[in-house]
This record gives sequence, structure tokens and C-alpha cells, in this order.
Amino acid sequence: MPLNINNTQIDDIKINFDTEALWMLNLALAIIMFGIALDIKVDDFKRLINNPKILFVGLLSQFILLPFLTFVLVYIIKPYPSFALGMMLVAACPGGNVSNFYSKMANGNAALSVSLTACATIICLIMTPLNLELWASLYKPTNLILKNVSLNPFDLFKLVLLILGIPIVLGMFVNYFHPKMAKKINTLLRPFSIFFFLLLIVIALYDNADIFNNHIHHVFFLVIFHNIYAFGIGYITAKLFKLNKKDYKTITFETGIQNSGLGLLLIFSFFDGLGGMALLAAFWGIWDIFSGMTLATYWGRKNNK
Repeated sequence: MPLNINNTQIDDIKINFDTEALWMLNLALAIIMFGIALDIKVDDFKRLINNPKILFVGLLSQFILLPFLTFVLVYIIKPYPSFALGMMLVAACPGGNVSNFYSKMANGNAALSVSLTACATIICLIMTPLNLELWASLYKPTNLILKNVSLNPFDLFKLVLLILGIPIVLGMFVNYFHPKMAKKINTLLRPFSIFFFLLLIVIALYDNADIFNNHIHHVFFLVIFHNIYAFGIGYITAKLFKLNKKDYKTITFETGIQNSGLGLLLIFSFFDGLGGMALLAAFWGIWDIFSGMTLATYWGRKNNK
């Protein structure tokens, strides 16, 4: 049985997020992914191929262990169904776009971070729909939600391809043929795109102030624990495979910083803004920026000392 939340029907809450705002979110994510791709070079993939152990650990931690162990966590603590599905969705998403910045700030392996982001973003075109469908279908309360919304994995794949795949191909194309132009565009684009994305989340929070004020406490500690849990999975996995200090920092960020913006987009596109999912993903998007900054600052200062 799910946790009793004061008899409030969390799953019946609908977040107000109109079609125009959804298109703006689509555009923001596409721009962010295009900006990330402007930093991606063919050499990034070669670097991972030449270091198969690091590639294996990064993908194992992010696309196998995090979704599986999130499923285990959900099965143990039994959160409200839409919270559980939100956790599974966030865990199925690729790493967040700020993970590269945090790795550099923490004196991690910045080149590895960019390479893993490039590889993970392409792999997520298949793994994000697959992980969500697999783990959510194995847990009865979330399986019921999937049946009610009639989630089509192929439609999910097409949306992820449109928002992530095409912008990445275009960004890499520009970087390959016009590297100087790509660098100039990215200098202006990256801070703007991140600001624009955060602004959309703030607007969504503002337009649904009553809902968030009344219910944010239901997901507050759940998100914080899940985020720390994700960081821990990355850290422990990298340690178990005896990666060096710079590499384990990077794996930690790549696992703990999730693209919750993609999660929000999928929630509003396929789950009709299901309250518990949207509430959890929106807070994830804000919280992991804060937690990532805190961890990166700590590791960076520790290294300097």
C-alpha cells in the first residue's frame, strides 16, 4: 500500500501547463541539447572507445543501476503511485546538461564528462523509453497508471528523438564543419538556454502556486533522498571499479544530475501533467542544481586545500 498522505488524492491533481508553455519547454530543451552538442566532437566518442572500462562504468551506473535501484527503493518505501512513477521517470532520463560544469568545478575529468554526456544522450533515445516501460510495468501501482494513460513506447521514442536526437546531430554538424562558429554560439547560447529553462520551471511553479504550497512537503524529502541516493550509486559504482579520483567525481555527477526537464516534457506530453509526477520532477529540476553546486564546491575546495 502507498504511504498515506492525509487522504489527499495526489494522483488527481492536474498541473496547469498550457500548450504554449509546453512548446516553450520543447524549444528550451532542444536549444539546450543543441548547445551541448556544440561541445561534442568525434574525438569524444573515440576517447570512450579507447577507455572501455570508463564507458562501461558510466553507462552501467546511469542506465542500469540507477533505474533498477530506484525500482528497489520504490518497492521498499512504497511512495504514492505518481511519486513512484516520477522517480522512475527521472531515473530513466539521461544526465543533466550542467553535469559537465559541475565536473569541471569539482576538479573532475571534464573531458570524460563531455564524452559521457554525448554517449548517454544518444543511448537514452532507446534506454529512457525502455527503462520507464520496464520498471514502471513491474510495480503494480505504477503499472496501473501506465495502463490508464496508454503510454506508447514508440511515441515516447519519437518525442525523445525529436527533442534530443535532432538538436544533437545539428550541433555536432556545426561543430565539425565550423568549430570557431560553434564556440562563439555556445558562449552565448549555454547561459541563455539554462536561464530560459529555469524561468519556465519558475513560471510553472508560479502558475500552480497553491498546488505547490499545499503539496511540496510531500516530495521535499523524497526528492532530496532520491538525489543523494543517485549520487551515492555513481560514487560507489566508480569506487568499486577502482576508477581514479577525477573519474569517480565525474561518474558521480553524471549519475546524480538528471535531465528532469526532459522528464517534465514527457509528463505533460504523455501523462497529462499528472500532479504527483510533475510535482516531483519540477522539484528535482531545482534541487539537483543546488545539490550539484554544493557537492562541486565541496570537492573543488577540498582539492585546492
